[in-house]
Amino acid sequence: MADFQPDLAEQARLRLGATLAEQREANRRWQAMVRSPRSRGALARYRSVLGPPESSGARRIGDLTCEALLWPVGLWPDLRFEVLAGPDGAVWNEWLVRAPGARGPVLESAADLRPWSATVDEVARAFAPARPMEGTAPTRWRLAFTASGTPLVAEFTYGLLQRVSPGGVV
Repeated sequence: MADFQPDLAEQARLRLGATLAEQREANRRWQAMVRSPRSRGALARYRSVLGPPESSGARRIGDLTCEALLWPVGLWPDLRFEVLAGPDGAVWNEWLVRAPGARGPVLESAADLRPWSATVDEVARAFAPARPMEGTAPTRWRLAFTASGTPLVAEFTYGLLQRVSPGGVV
């Protein structure tokens, strides 16, 4: 997220009480786990790093059934880190979603779309019909939509809004 919002990422690091060295070491350890030839599957990795999920349950998406696991996120109490896993344990999706029962932001105009304020689902519902677009990395999503007659593209990292640009200019 620091790629898009370095100032917000720095503020978050400070709120969490982590030093820059601790942040870099945590990232180094995570990257080593992800890239290890003896790496466990992604779901096992999340369980080992995040602990047991706060909740889990079956979710139907189209004609497929997956397991939806939710973990609390200390930095954002109203959000949860959601992992959708197939029957074989393969991770299909991983992103931030609004916590069950938490009220999301009121999104009525482009001015309401502030960085780190909304999830992919919230923006898609508020500005329907939104068109999903390919992201620039596996953990990034984009949505094309129109707000007040203006075509826009919203970019997300791990499902959290990073920035909004005029349509076609990203």
